[in-house]
Amino acid sequence: MSQNNFKLIECPRDAMQGLHGFIPTALKVEYLNLLLQVGFDTLDFGSFVSPKAIPQMADTAEVLAKLDLSHTNTKLLAIVANLRGVEEAVKHEAVDYLGFPFSISETFQQRNTNSSIAQSLNTIEEMLSICAKNSKKGVVYLSMGFGNPYGDEWNYEIVEKWADVLVNKGVEILSLADTVGVSTPEKIETILPKLIARFDQTEIGIHLHSTPAERFEKIEAAYQSGVKRIDAALKGFGGCPMAADDLTGNIATEDVISVLNAKGENLGLNMDKWEEAMAFSGKVFG
Repeated sequence: MSQNNFKLIECPRDAMQGLHGFIPTALKVEYLNLLLQVGFDTLDFGSFVSPKAIPQMADTAEVLAKLDLSHTNTKLLAIVANLRGVEEAVKHEAVDYLGFPFSISETFQQRNTNSSIAQSLNTIEEMLSICAKNSKKGVVYLSMGFGNPYGDEWNYEIVEKWADVLVNKGVEILSLADTVGVSTPEKIETILPKLIARFDQTEIGIHLHSTPAERFEKIEAAYQSGVKRIDAALKGFGGCPMAADDLTGNIATEDVISVLNAKGENLGLNMDKWEEAMAFSGKVFG
């Protein structure tokens, strides 16, 4: 973690979950253990969700049991989609954060978590309560935060309204998520500074998806907007299997590192281990 509290969240779970061929558990563990040695603030490592919905994450508990946390300060984040997942995740002492994808698109909330926006709000309330009792913290992703392909109404006022609702329910970390890559530098620079200014006691992050050609300008826009928490995935792998966004993978971690280094940010990463992870990723992703 950097000395100025810049948090870089590495998201191998997001990168792996859409792959069709099952990655052997031992291979996942080896890859994640390498990433744990790099020094990211947080590793989004797995999810406690239905194995039918996301088969790739069926072995999350088994993977977690084999992670080597003895030489890392990196925290672990697991994604959940319902209360069953919440209850499963909090059983694991090593999990620091539970992440819930809350969509401001009713269509996508149903597609992604098989629940309505109203039901998801109840889940978030329960999650925050359960987290508090188990020394965990909830992270809520404001999904479809920059628009959606489903024709559901979207504007800044809707984004702000739901951010307000979530913060009032006790959400302390809110990550604006561009699930399908429709964000633009203009949208980022319009929305993020307003949210950061309005919710100054809340940690506001960003989870972007992008085509390779647009990555740098989006990272630059996020940085200029004052964001101090950025999600990324090595080589830009990944995309949401529930959103059919084959062309828009995650923001590439190496691009975020490049931009932040150029800005003089001290991320405190072990770049030797990072290069090792980059080389090893070919075994995972082909």
